[in-house]
Amino acid sequence: MTPCHTRASVTYMNAYKFAIVAAFAASLFGGAAFAQDLAQTNTQPKTEQNQTLEGSAAENPQDQNAPSRSGAEDAVNAMIGGWEFSNADHNKVCRFTFRTEAAPGGRRVDVDKTCAGLFPSTKDISGWAVDNYGGLRLLDKQGEAVIELTEAESGMYDGFTPGEGRYILQSAAAAPMRSAEDMIGDWVIARGSGKAICTLTLANSPAGVDALALRLKAGCDPLVMRFNPNAWRMDQGELVLLSARGQSWQFEESEPNTWQRVPESADPILLVRQ
Repeated sequence: MTPCHTRASVTYMNAYKFAIVAAFAASLFGGAAFAQDLAQTNTQPKTEQNQTLEGSAAENPQDQNAPSRSGAEDAVNAMIGGWEFSNADHNKVCRFTFRTEAAPGGRRVDVDKTCAGLFPSTKDISGWAVDNYGGLRLLDKQGEAVIELTEAESGMYDGFTPGEGRYILQSAAAAPMRSAEDMIGDWVIARGSGKAICTLTLANSPAGVDALALRLKAGCDPLVMRFNPNAWRMDQGELVLLSARGQSWQFEESEPNTWQRVPESADPILLVRQ
């Protein structure tokens, strides 16, 4: 082989090697670029989707909390109004009125004056709150729970303390209402001090439209004689005494066989079964 042939062969071999290296490098760089493109293709839609979801949540932050907030508002609204608080035997009964005004730890509740005598634990109750689990907490003036009740069914709660036994709290709508038949018989009108000022009979005989006869016995106090009732009826759970002049006295049951004239006054008037 001549020197020229030798140089040509070496040049050819070098060119061939360079071509192989170049092809290998192109394959590597091309594969990396392809892999990078593929990664970008796979991640880009996910990123855009996340941004869309995050943007939607940011635009409507209240949507995530709306169900829980709505449920809490419904629970509060369901409590507003009059409720009956009693023991399990229902021979001790008093009334609560749940209100919307703020009180320490929750909202205000008005407790009948008769409650403390029947349930001593209620004497310090001035507020109420519904907890995150739907339970009802009756609070003192510092916002601390005095009695805790669990919802047994719609419109009814119950609880228990060792000293006073089982409590039942039911809405006025759920509480059983007295019928006229339950009220027939002899009753005493008394002042809040317990002093009897009149005896009367709620009769079962008709006395005009939608009313029954009432008879006063001798010796009634002038307060009663000025009113001079001669008829009675039941109206939405209230006992109503009627006079011939169109006047009326309304009574609500404060405990079994004892009814109190409403609205309350500084000198309460009670109607007590004989």
